[in-house]
Amino acid sequence: DLNSEGEAAFLPLPPVQVVDMRQELKAGNRSIFSRSLHDSLTRVLEAGQQAILFLNRRGSSTYVFCRECGTVLRCPRCDLPLTYHSDSNDLQCHTCNYHRQMPSRCPTCHSASIRQFGTGTERVESETQKEFPSARTLRWDAETTRQKGSHEILLSHFSRHQADILIGTQMLAKGLDLPLVTLVGVVLADVGLSLPDYRTPERTFQLLTQVAGRAGRSPLGGRVILQTYQPEHYVIQYAARHDYHGFLERELEARRKIGYPPFSRLARLELRQRDPSAAEQEARLMAGRLRQWMEQDGFTSTELIGPAPCFFARQNGLYRWQILLRGPDPARLLRGRNLGEWRVAIDPASLL
Repeated sequence: DLNSEGEAAFLPLPPVQVVDMRQELKAGNRSIFSRSLHDSLTRVLEAGQQAILFLNRRGSSTYVFCRECGTVLRCPRCDLPLTYHSDSNDLQCHTCNYHRQMPSRCPTCHSASIRQFGTGTERVESETQKEFPSARTLRWDAETTRQKGSHEILLSHFSRHQADILIGTQMLAKGLDLPLVTLVGVVLADVGLSLPDYRTPERTFQLLTQVAGRAGRSPLGGRVILQTYQPEHYVIQYAARHDYHGFLERELEARRKIGYPPFSRLARLELRQRDPSAAEQEARLMAGRLRQWMEQDGFTSTELIGPAPCFFARQNGLYRWQILLRGPDPARLLRGRNLGEWRVAIDPASLL
C-alpha cells in the first residue's frame, strides 16, 4: 500500500479474536455464527463496509446419514462420505466427481430419518441470507467458478461493492486486495486439523494467516474472528497472534522429535489396484523386498513404516496402499530397482 506521498505504508496486522464454539453451545447458541461474529457482521453492514466469511469446505453438508440405523451415504468408488449440495439437491464425491440424487429414504433400512450434517459454504450462504436478509452475498468456491472467467467476474462484483459479504473456500485466501473488507470471519478454523499428515499444522497455519490478511488492508482497519472447537490448539494460538517465528520454532521442534523433513528424507511408495486382496498381498511382498534390500545395502539408519492402507483407502474404484521409508537418503535405496506398479514420491506434499 502507498500513502499520499507515494511511500510504502505498512498497515498493522488486524487483531484476531478466538471464539470458543463449545462455550457458544453451552450458552444455547446453536447457530453457525457466534454472538461475536453476528454482532460484528451487523456493525460492518451498518457501516456500509464488507466482510469475508471463510470455510474450507464446499457443499451444504459434509455428510448424510440415517438416524435410524446409522448408515452414512458413501461414494461407491471411493468409500468417502458424500457431500450434499442444496443447489442441485444431489450428493457428490469431491474426490472422483461421482453424483447421485439425494434419497428420501435410507437405502439400507428404508427409514425416512435421513439427515444432512456438518457445514459447507452453501449452508453458510443460506444461513447468512436468513440472518441478514438485506445483505448481498456472493459465494466463491469450486461450484460457482466452473465457467471460464467466473473468478474475475465474482471478484469484480465484490471489489465494486456489488455485494456485502463474500463466502468462500481457500480460493479467496491469497492475493485479494479489498480495501472495504474490515471483517474476516473464519466459520470453523478446525477444518483439516485432524488429518494424519505431518504437514497438516503447517498448511492450516498458512491458510488461517493468509485469510486473516484479507482484513484491514486500508486505513479503515479491520478485525478477524476465528471460530473453533479447539481454541487451545497451538496452530490456532500462533495464527491468532500472527506469530510466524513462534510457530516455526514449535513446528520444527515437533518434526525434529519424530524425524520428519527437514530433519530426514521421506520416500513414499504408493500402490493402486482394483482388487483389495491383491493390493494388500503386493504391499506386503514389496515391504519384504524393501527390508531385504535395506539389509543387503546396509541401510541401518533408514526406517520402514507400513505397509498400510492410505488414509483415503479407496479412490475412484482403486484400493490404495502405501509404504514409507524415512532416513538420510531413502531414494538411493530405490534407484535402479524394479518397482513395478508402485509410484514413488520423495518428501511428498501429502501422506493422505
